[in-house]
Amino acid sequence: MRILHLLSQIPDATGSGKYVQEMIRQSLHCGHSPYLVCGVPASFDLKDTPLAGMIAPEHCLFVRFEDRDLEFKVVGMSDVMPYPSTVCSHLDAEDISAYMEVFERVVGEAVDRFSPDLIHSNHLWMATAAARRAAPHIPLVATCHGTCLRQHNLCPELGRSLLDDLSGIDRVIALFGQQKREISTLLGLPEERVTTICGGFNSECFYADSCKPDQDTVHILYAGKLNRAKGVPWLLRCLAGLGDQKFHLHLVGGGSGPEKQECLDLASTLGKRVTVYGILSHQELGNLMRRSHIFVLPSFFEGVPLVLLEALACGCMIIATDLPGVKELFYGCPADVVRTVDLLPLQTIDRPRTEDWPELDKRLSVALEEAISAVHAGVCQHAEVVDELTGTYTWGNIFKRITAVYEQAVESRK
Repeated sequence: MRILHLLSQIPDATGSGKYVQEMIRQSLHCGHSPYLVCGVPASFDLKDTPLAGMIAPEHCLFVRFEDRDLEFKVVGMSDVMPYPSTVCSHLDAEDISAYMEVFERVVGEAVDRFSPDLIHSNHLWMATAAARRAAPHIPLVATCHGTCLRQHNLCPELGRSLLDDLSGIDRVIALFGQQKREISTLLGLPEERVTTICGGFNSECFYADSCKPDQDTVHILYAGKLNRAKGVPWLLRCLAGLGDQKFHLHLVGGGSGPEKQECLDLASTLGKRVTVYGILSHQELGNLMRRSHIFVLPSFFEGVPLVLLEALACGCMIIATDLPGVKELFYGCPADVVRTVDLLPLQTIDRPRTEDWPELDKRLSVALEEAISAVHAGVCQHAEVVDELTGTYTWGNIFKRITAVYEQAVESRK
């Protein structure tokens, strides 16, 4: 099958960028022929990415931001990205028109060059709507990563303008059950056109071994964007309040603007008890996870974060907020494997109410203290639980299910 993969932003090593990389890798492994269309800044060079050597340059077309195609920065699916970006709600009518026109033109050019059997797009947002306009005759599958639903909430007028095109998607992949219901309601799609398939993890990079450090100092890891929606300032504040607890925080990830600086300033208060890394490759992150005891993801908004599966596969104890995708993924897991922190009702889709911070600080601090104590006590993971859970979510198994969705989309056009 000839598959055109579409991503509106940089194919980096986080979130939907990681997902697209794995879709291309698995496509090649299964004998499909992939083609990539994505949005990139003027300075982007394919050879500087994990895709180098995986996909040929002649099988790529790029929408160049801050360059010949669009004059503004790459439009992020989140309002804070790990690189300079344009906030979607800041686009005016002229910007939106130019964006849609360019993506429609470039997708059309890719279709003419590649003659795909199917388009696999990412995010139920502008680029996917443009793809539906550019190639109404080609089966279109779109994966919702969650951030697009947030943009429909943050930019409702723009979202409404896209609904006619988005409702023409042949098949949608949701990450978890509640998200599937939201998508069906938003787009008016029957249940059989939305399939729930969580993302996966690369078992060649993320696996357990026996190299955990001594339990005297507990190694805690966070990996993700350095911003408020991910709860990073919350985590850093709580860790600073743990007093004489023996821990070392490994802070991994990128960000931009004042929110990143806020995180770095708070990290500096931990002194020698923190190491800041920036963005790591899959191999580097896997190595660090195998040396860590606890992985913390204190987000206020997520789809199904693949990084939790990666950390679990590497033998980390997990602390995460009780978001719908997290609860669905880890339902029934014992506390020695996953501890969830109950959130209070949020003020916005990813921001707590000011008056709730003392209680939230207390809840996360308790979870951290309990997990640190468990590590000191030598509590081990339930290996059989971890093996059963992670085995389901290797990329090979996930892609088999995605291939079935491809086949359904193609068959529905016959």
